[in-house]
Amino acid sequence: MRKNVVTGDLSELLGRPPINLDTPELQRFLAGKRVLVTGAGGSIGSEICRQAMKFCPQRLILVERGENNLFEIDRELRDQWVGADIRAAMLDITDAPRVARLFETERPQVIFHCAAHKHVPMMEAHPWEAIANNVFGTRTIADAAIEAEAAAFVMVSTDKAVNPTSVMGATKRFAEMYIQSLGAACRPTDTAQRTRFVAVRFGNVLGSSGSVVPIFQRQIDAGGPVTVTHPDMRRYFMTISEASQLVMQAGAIGKGGEIFVLDMGEPVRILDLAKTMIQRRGLEPERDIAIRFTGIRPGEKLYEELAKGDEKTRATAHPKIRVWQLAPAEPRLIASQLKILAAATTKHRAVAMEALKKCVPEYRADQGDARNNAPGLRLVTEAA
Repeated sequence: MRKNVVTGDLSELLGRPPINLDTPELQRFLAGKRVLVTGAGGSIGSEICRQAMKFCPQRLILVERGENNLFEIDRELRDQWVGADIRAAMLDITDAPRVARLFETERPQVIFHCAAHKHVPMMEAHPWEAIANNVFGTRTIADAAIEAEAAAFVMVSTDKAVNPTSVMGATKRFAEMYIQSLGAACRPTDTAQRTRFVAVRFGNVLGSSGSVVPIFQRQIDAGGPVTVTHPDMRRYFMTISEASQLVMQAGAIGKGGEIFVLDMGEPVRILDLAKTMIQRRGLEPERDIAIRFTGIRPGEKLYEELAKGDEKTRATAHPKIRVWQLAPAEPRLIASQLKILAAATTKHRAVAMEALKKCVPEYRADQGDARNNAPGLRLVTEAA
């Protein structure tokens, strides 16, 4: 029986030095503030909660719809930070009345919006769920932030929002568009301090729920095979700690309307990652553990991007963080597109897909649609 060896320091798998961020800036941003985190029980959300507590917020509000995940992070933080003001709210971000009541009661000053549907093949099968959660859930939280006169709203985005070929990427891109339009409209004036809206775009997170690392670990523990979709599949990676600190850093340095992009080095080939993990167990790829190629899944690309070829970025005070520059969409256009998407959430899958194509011009669904009948994914064609 194979020994279940702990993978160790995941940063070794990055192929680059870990990124260190500006701790004093985060201290100024979070100390004494009422901080709210959506998706607080998820991989990124829970780590943001852990990191935020180090900067002594006045209160930390955990928003999560999964009971077990909320219970675990709430208990962990209370055990570590005895006496701290930590409040758990089991809440669906698409429930606008309940979100409004929570924000009216808690009056959060800093919001980290991490809640999202993120699994690409699952969202290909259920596009209306992706639209409801990633688009309208984001709108609900963002609008509540304005009503509560929050100082900062930071949305977690993804490299899959660049030239998206997946439903998940397209919905996150539209969420970026909505946040950017609010950021432009809510810039501080001489007479009012308005909410600063920013988004943070990064790649895959090593060790997060559903990521390749824990999947590969389980497959190696079972004696293989390790499954890789394609020999040339590449992804940008960062650690959970890096991702979480970057999200907080963006909120600290953002002026409003920016989409921040991290210099994540060179993308990592997934096949090389699999081989490295096998070798770290003292085993030999193909001899001790077989590697099987399963084919690209619906909505996936071989290569992810952090910015389109025609997107310009500018430097920030941090050498590894840049700002993606593009004029925000016209608010009236965003409003009309929201109506199109709202109507599509109760229709057939094809209607939802067409709505996304209308509202996200760079969305290319051909790659995902061509694989809708791939083994292992049974599409439901109507919203039940």
